[in-house]
Amino acid sequence: MSPITVYTTDHCARCVAAKMLLARRGLGFEEINLAKDPDGRAALLARTGMVTFPQVLIGERVIGGFDELREADREGRLSDLAA
Repeated sequence: MSPITVYTTDHCARCVAAKMLLARRGLGFEEINLAKDPDGRAALLARTGMVTFPQVLIGERVIGGFDELREADREGRLSDLAA
């Protein structure tokens, strides 16, 4: 199974929703909270081209934010991506 990484920040409803969706699907993930980490935010931008939260990666593949994660789940692609 490819590792799932969720970049989050504090007080982010979409971050909570993304983590809940992954948990409901039984998919473990590593959460990296960048609320107080400007260097981490710069690294996230370099890695994904995005600085909005959440940002979800499966392996090295950038899935995107909550909307993209939810779309992958609805289309049945999430479990395939995580395999």
